[in-house]
Amino acid sequence: MIKCVWLLSTNAAASQQPKWAIQELELNGCYSSQLVDRKMMSPRLRSVARWSSPILKDGFHQLATLRSRSSNPAMEFPCLDKMDQLSAQLRNKPASCSSGDATSSPSNEPVYGKVRSGFKVFKSNEPLFLDYGGVLPKFQIAYETWGTLNSDRSNAILIHTGLSASSHAKSSSDNPQPGWWEKFIGPGNIMLDTNKFFVICTNVLGGCYGSTGPSSPDPADGSPYATRFPMLSIQDIIRGQQRLVKEHLGIHALYASVGCSMGGMQSLAYAQQFPELVEKVVTVSACARSHPSSIAMRHAQRQVLMADQHWARGFYYPNAQDPHKILPHVGMKLAREIATVTYRSGPEWESRFGTERLNDERSPVLCPDFLIETYLDHQGEKFSLEYDANSFLYLSKTMDLFDLSQSHQNRSERKRAEAMRMYERKDLHDQPAKLCDEPYEPTKKRRSTTVEQAREDLKKGMEPIKGKDILVVGVKSDGLFPYWQQREIADLLDNGEQVKHVELDESQSLFGHDTFLLDLENVGGSIGKFLNKDL
Repeated sequence: MIKCVWLLSTNAAASQQPKWAIQELELNGCYSSQLVDRKMMSPRLRSVARWSSPILKDGFHQLATLRSRSSNPAMEFPCLDKMDQLSAQLRNKPASCSSGDATSSPSNEPVYGKVRSGFKVFKSNEPLFLDYGGVLPKFQIAYETWGTLNSDRSNAILIHTGLSASSHAKSSSDNPQPGWWEKFIGPGNIMLDTNKFFVICTNVLGGCYGSTGPSSPDPADGSPYATRFPMLSIQDIIRGQQRLVKEHLGIHALYASVGCSMGGMQSLAYAQQFPELVEKVVTVSACARSHPSSIAMRHAQRQVLMADQHWARGFYYPNAQDPHKILPHVGMKLAREIATVTYRSGPEWESRFGTERLNDERSPVLCPDFLIETYLDHQGEKFSLEYDANSFLYLSKTMDLFDLSQSHQNRSERKRAEAMRMYERKDLHDQPAKLCDEPYEPTKKRRSTTVEQAREDLKKGMEPIKGKDILVVGVKSDGLFPYWQQREIADLLDNGEQVKHVELDESQSLFGHDTFLLDLENVGGSIGKFLNKDL
């Protein structure tokens, strides 16, 4: 066996390496590499490795170990090299989730992007007490509006967003970049006609596009909350939105609450929390409570992200002491790739990619090779620096915790009341210094209630929504929120003609969960018809 130390790094050219090191590299060839603790190196190697590779953290360096001769050439890994190069660039030029432009996308891809400007900000200096016992002493919500509020303020529609969307649903004079729902909003539009409606869209609490979230300063010390940010519920998010609507915009009641995916959860929660303050409810590709399969998928995404060494338990934001911290872009990239698998459908990918490779004449490699692999790789890379990692973690957990059941509401009310009492008494020192400082013991392995009991609990919790005009839209090709979850919403409400349930089959859309972002005719048409029914 021959051991060679790979001393070359992204900021140290081969010409800068000691001659003996270059000779050692060339000795019989060093084709593959792995990380090794610097303690395993000889003092001479350690000294040169320290000199030549300052970007590698904690003294870890590459060691290639292989036979002096190999039957086959070793594989190259340009996909990994690219991520290493990005880490080096980020150390010298930190990225931020709050600037940038919308990313151009093909017609069958959603348009998402960083928000640079063009939004307004509502600031509340009154504390917001949260469902899991936390508190935001003050907060702000970024929002945008389109259309004109009528004289009696009765034509307002609030759009609730998905996890990664900003307030920028539609282009405007303040921000001409295309919005994520660009085709669905505008004068004379079949869905949200701004000649008729005053349309509002916010960036959710917990996000990173202008609203208070983990990257925002904690008023206690001025540094980013990071993972000191309190856990949020969907109901917490809409209580913040309701302050914006009532206190800032002066709107007593909404004409409609409209949302898709996580936004569909919010639209239902708005009607549950404020049944007298909304006339119509639209929920698309959502659920009345999260289900185990969706929770499991989002759990996997969070685990991959938190395993990125640069995540640093959430404290990765550059500061005066360390202005060159690296964002956890690798974990974000991989988490987004997993998420993207759930956003589209197998039939669409079969027609779009099949099992074709980039080049069938070349030997297969472990880096992206199939067309579907390159698609996922691109989606992950594009998203990795567009969104704050902690916002992704918190809001994905918020989705998992969503539950409209009565027992959940009762627990939440007790927690909020407790947080309010502690805040009013200034007993903040009574709060634990750390949350979850010991791992949960797996003492419970099966559910403690039956499916029937849970369903009755959920039905009772949804009682405040009954009596509303409600549109429920499901998509049969949606794997993340399967169509039976939308059927469950309609069945539990059981409002007769007041509940309109639309189900798009595979002949109408193969776009899976992303259908609500792309299908103007079926999704937009159904929503527009419902909203205009009584006008």
